[in-house]
Amino acid sequence: MSHYPIFADLNRRPVLLAGAGHVAERKAESLLQAGAKLQVVAEKLNPQFQQWLDEGTIEWLGQDFQAAYLEHVFLVVAATDNHALNRNIYQAAEARGKFCNTVDNLDLCSFIVPAVIDRSPIKIAVSSGGTSPVLARQWRQKIETLIPQHTGKMAALAGAWRPRVKAAIGKLSERRRFWETLFAGRFDTFVAQGRLNDAEAEFNTQLAGWQSKQGEVALVGAGPGDAGLLTVHALQAMQAADVVLYDALVSDEIRALIRKDADKICVGKRAGLHQVQQEETNRLLVRYAQQGKRVVRLKGGDPFVFGRGGEEAQELAQAGIPFRIIPGITAALGATAYAGIPLTHRDCAQTALFITGHCRTDGQDLHWQTLARGRQTLVVYMGTIKAAEIAGQLIAHGRAADTPAAVISNGTLARQSVQTGLLRDLPAMAAVAPRPALMVIGEVVALRDELKWFADHQAVPLNA
Repeated sequence: MSHYPIFADLNRRPVLLAGAGHVAERKAESLLQAGAKLQVVAEKLNPQFQQWLDEGTIEWLGQDFQAAYLEHVFLVVAATDNHALNRNIYQAAEARGKFCNTVDNLDLCSFIVPAVIDRSPIKIAVSSGGTSPVLARQWRQKIETLIPQHTGKMAALAGAWRPRVKAAIGKLSERRRFWETLFAGRFDTFVAQGRLNDAEAEFNTQLAGWQSKQGEVALVGAGPGDAGLLTVHALQAMQAADVVLYDALVSDEIRALIRKDADKICVGKRAGLHQVQQEETNRLLVRYAQQGKRVVRLKGGDPFVFGRGGEEAQELAQAGIPFRIIPGITAALGATAYAGIPLTHRDCAQTALFITGHCRTDGQDLHWQTLARGRQTLVVYMGTIKAAEIAGQLIAHGRAADTPAAVISNGTLARQSVQTGLLRDLPAMAAVAPRPALMVIGEVVALRDELKWFADHQAVPLNA
């Protein structure tokens, strides 16, 4: 993030505007709407500026800019067609620690003005960081159509009633639920229809009848990494949660979508780096839910595919905690698709098997004869450490040593890398593979050269 988003309170604050042409006029309109005490420096005032001056709306300091004008202003806008003057104003502002915006010159800006959707007091700003104002305006136009006109009125009413809600409902999480319920019900309809007395009556009814809600847990699959693969339900749960317990396989891009004021707790487990024992995770889920909070257990891939989601659901059921399961795209589906490796293909694989490499040391919990059959795809989760044992057992039980194989690291992410080779090469590929990694064994791997569509950070061709 190159710019920190901020909304400035300009009400009754002095703002210096250099320029009084058509471009400066647009800037002046916005500044005046925000309540700024506008001081103008310009060689000549256009008719609108002259009218504002006659009405006493602005103050005209004169034709020539002087650095002394900056001493008592809150911020500065340079909107002249004189590049040298604009630069002089910017440098003077920088020297005095004043924010300065220069129209159409990002290099001379210490702040930029976003495209705004105005439903006062609700305002939504869209910015490209000054790189593409036209694109930002296009997105503003699209978002504009999604925000009802009465949204601002709802916000104003909520602002007036907030003290009453705070006095009646002690917990912050409970107040948040109250407002969410109110805004999603008849209150919204009444405000949209202009029936403000009915809206207030609905508010009073909801507040008088409000009861504390029981906590709940959502076991949410975050998918293999690409935030675009999140389901709608997953995103909604993340945005509503009071507490999010996430594991180590959840990407930074996905964690950034969690509601900003939610408590975020890492309970991740990686091979050799266990941070939180599963029993402690179970206790945390129950404890936070019993406190009346909405809890999300955010898990890489799918909660019920090698994610221990079943164990967590059992713990919640035994404690009487309401829960729901939100499936996610498991790595075997997502990572192989992004690697251009189909799990099944009628010419070479009619079966796909998912197994975990976290097996007993003697390997007796796996039926190697079944796993070693030809014309099927074998996907191994968490198996790179035991790649030599897995490859050896498969070959020993009849799988051809020259069966195509792949190791996919950081699947679906921009840093995804794919190594391809043969089953006998699997230990060597796994040894150098970045983690997390998925191993794929089967004839379908040979189709990658033809079907590759997603750009890899690093790729090693078949039989390299």
